[in-house]
Amino acid sequence: MQFGIFDQNDHGPYPLSEQYENRLQLIEFYDQAGFRTYHMSEHHSTPLNLTPSPSVFLAAAAQRTKRLRLGALVYVLPAHHPLRLAEEICMLDHLSRGRIEVGIGRGASPHELHYFGVDPDQAQAMYVEAYTVIMQALTRAEVNFQGKHYQFANVPIDLKPAQLPHPPLWYAVPVPEGAVWPAQNGINIVCGGPLPRVREITDRFRAEWAAAGNSPDQLPLLGINRFVVAADSDREAMALGRRAWPDFYSSFMKLWKKHGT
Repeated sequence: MQFGIFDQNDHGPYPLSEQYENRLQLIEFYDQAGFRTYHMSEHHSTPLNLTPSPSVFLAAAAQRTKRLRLGALVYVLPAHHPLRLAEEICMLDHLSRGRIEVGIGRGASPHELHYFGVDPDQAQAMYVEAYTVIMQALTRAEVNFQGKHYQFANVPIDLKPAQLPHPPLWYAVPVPEGAVWPAQNGINIVCGGPLPRVREITDRFRAEWAAAGNSPDQLPLLGINRFVVAADSDREAMALGRRAWPDFYSSFMKLWKKHGT
């Protein structure tokens, strides 16, 4: 079992520059304490996340750490130009000396996609096409792709990541059926919710992995997302959690209530 951090970096009481510095110092601690990975979310126009550009923040984190692996969980692919994002991934992988991990997704918030001029009903199709383009850019010398949303012909690719053929990938899975595609493509997953649902998801992933002829010894990582409060006693941990939770919940729900989603 390995432990990592998933960070929303939501609105706090400090000036933004001070919040960034405080967070970077905390990430330095994660590095020294032996955590495996620092994952961060991508959200826009919401107090839930004040670091809406994962690549920019991870570039800073890469310079403040030595062993900690770093990654977006997830990059919202419909909000990015796929060629530009592939270039950023390559840059980050070299700036971190091969410590980048790449989460990919279509985006969970329809109103955030609307702000970018993206029709949420088209987000899944855009995600699939963008993923294909990014994988070409990371692994080939040239990108050629003709889709509904993206078209590229004979685009030369000079940048390649430090980790070949590409950095490890992550995908969030909310239901067992969602485990099929990442299992078939060797992609790490993260899931949450009640333990019975987590068990269903991870069992389905293992079954699909085996059905594809893969060895259980090479199983990708199966992540579980949990809120954890560390303290010297249960009572102290509960007190800390009760004090912090209302502010986080407010950041999490503010725009969801505003937009009725």
